[in-house]
Amino acid sequence: MQNLIVLLLITLVTASSPQTHTQRILPENWDPYAAGDKVIADLIKVTSSRVKGAHDAEFTCIGNKAYVVAEVNDSIPGEASGWPFIYTSLSVINLEKLEVEKIIPMARGGQIFENDSLPIGACFVPRIIQKDDKTLRCYFTSTPINRYSQIWFIDFDIKSETFKNRIFRAKLKTKRGIFDMQSQYFHEDSTVKPTSGFYIFDSFKEFNGKTYAALNNYGAKQNGLSVLNETLDTFQLLGYYKNSKELSLSESAVNCLPDGKWTAICRRDGTKWSDVNYFMLTSNDGENWSQRELFDFIVDGTNSKPTFDKFKGIYYLGWQAKTEINGKEVSRCLFNVDVSRDGKNWERKYSFKTDKTFQYPTFHEHKGNIWLSVTQGDIEHGKKKIMFGKLE
Repeated sequence: MQNLIVLLLITLVTASSPQTHTQRILPENWDPYAAGDKVIADLIKVTSSRVKGAHDAEFTCIGNKAYVVAEVNDSIPGEASGWPFIYTSLSVINLEKLEVEKIIPMARGGQIFENDSLPIGACFVPRIIQKDDKTLRCYFTSTPINRYSQIWFIDFDIKSETFKNRIFRAKLKTKRGIFDMQSQYFHEDSTVKPTSGFYIFDSFKEFNGKTYAALNNYGAKQNGLSVLNETLDTFQLLGYYKNSKELSLSESAVNCLPDGKWTAICRRDGTKWSDVNYFMLTSNDGENWSQRELFDFIVDGTNSKPTFDKFKGIYYLGWQAKTEINGKEVSRCLFNVDVSRDGKNWERKYSFKTDKTFQYPTFHEHKGNIWLSVTQGDIEHGKKKIMFGKLE
């Protein structure tokens, strides 16, 4: 009888105790590959039919529309910062009909604006954020050959769906002062080569009323976290990632875990051990970063852009995995998304596996739904189109 009472008490305590960190998010029989296939089947192409190469899209949603920015070219499949014919464009998507309404060129090398001109060179890695009720602000990197890359911005009028005919140099604030947002001012000792690209890489993230962005100098393998000012024209550098160059880190995604720590997951481009699995760093303040062990579920990761978001109280961590299709190792054809409530216990929600590749996705929540953009293209001919649709 005494044992029965103890057992009942244990049962009652267990039933009434919070289970936030142990309750499963997904059903026991959840199939991440089937879930991924369903999403892929409903994606639509949002780049123009004349586009032959496309990559690295980002977007924002307002009302019943999505605004997708991407780097594109009309000449050959793929992309490279040294191709001067790469330009940026914006696609307007009707979310209710899931149809492309308009595709508008944004900026290209050599373009003349009312107040300034762009040098010859690729316009690369576009990013977008809503500035106010009337305006979207679009950023992009200009990469002229043998000159420092510069991050610019141009504003888009939501009502008329037109770009202002004026461009502006974004600014970078460091401990040494405020500079044009160029690659040499991001490097700790200002010795970066002129050809090294400088990019806003992660999606913009908001925490405690402030907007943050992860920055990346790809050529120098330099990374850091920045916070934007209220007018969204200056990026204040908070701190560099520790040993970023030595570890060949780039293209990070950041978020804050429940313990308040910043956590960055970084692409890794190989060391002397040819290790390209992802790498993690943490920070209490966004300024001082330390190394940490990788989440144990991330194995066989490969060098491509990760994602790290939080929707409806759930973390979504996305990463590219090595895989084979028809017995042959292929590049960027499997992208996993794992979910967690506490940042400790993770479950595989999506595995996007396709011979059309699935790379550089971005995810955003809007009106209760999560939407995504992604770069796709067949294995043989590379990055050819931007796809868009609903994740859930």
